[in-house]
Amino acid sequence: MDTPASMPPQGDTAVDLGDQPLTPDEEIAGIEKLLATEPDDFQARCRLGELYFSKGRLDDALAEVKKAIEMAEYLRAEMNRSLAMYYANLGTIYATKNMADEAKAEFQHALQVFPHDVLALFNLGRLHADKKQYMDAKGYYERLVEITPDDPIAWYNLAGVYIELDNPQVSDYNTIDMGIQCYLRTLELDPKHLEAAFKLMEIALNHKKTDLAIRVMESAVEHNPDEPLAYYNLISVYDKCKMFEQAEEARKRLKERFAKKAKDGPRS
Repeated sequence: MDTPASMPPQGDTAVDLGDQPLTPDEEIAGIEKLLATEPDDFQARCRLGELYFSKGRLDDALAEVKKAIEMAEYLRAEMNRSLAMYYANLGTIYATKNMADEAKAEFQHALQVFPHDVLALFNLGRLHADKKQYMDAKGYYERLVEITPDDPIAWYNLAGVYIELDNPQVSDYNTIDMGIQCYLRTLELDPKHLEAAFKLMEIALNHKKTDLAIRVMESAVEHNPDEPLAYYNLISVYDKCKMFEQAEEARKRLKERFAKKAKDGPRS
């Protein structure tokens, strides 16, 4: 089988001296020197691969073409990421204008371009949850926590979906424990997240997990010492668990703390 004399040209980079073209060897030397200082010059690298191939330096040609492909793939990925961001921004504008269908289409378009777009995943989850389409919301939020495992907001929203899916009138899924774990993860990442603490407390009491309810509210008071609602809910949990001495102690702490704040007054 005949061997092709040269590769199809990949770029128009060439090095010459005035009107006199360089020989392939001279051009190779010039491009190699250029890439030593500018290794990200895509066109030069493509041309170098072509020249290596024409000289029969197949291993060198292979290496350069692989590098060029790697660079091109990176550029394409970055372009897709940026394009997805614009589609997601467009979706956000539509959502702000209460154009839910148009917003959904743009968020989905963003994910077609770049499947890991955080803004699109979050908003699609929220759009479906708002419409009580919890199974669809679950899929988007699960993908979101995979991509942003340290984002408490993502875990908080996924927890809410799991709790809704545990309702027999909504689905046949038993997801209460998954919801609890998501709220715990939220509080692990953001111990001051009061909404997660209050919801987890309520779920724990409803499912007779009193130890969990107590632990959650004690932590909430510890991390939100200036929030009266944290104390009130802790006192309520103590009362429901017949821990009256602890409830009275919490009341005293609440009175003492806020009496001191009232005495000190606002600081300028």
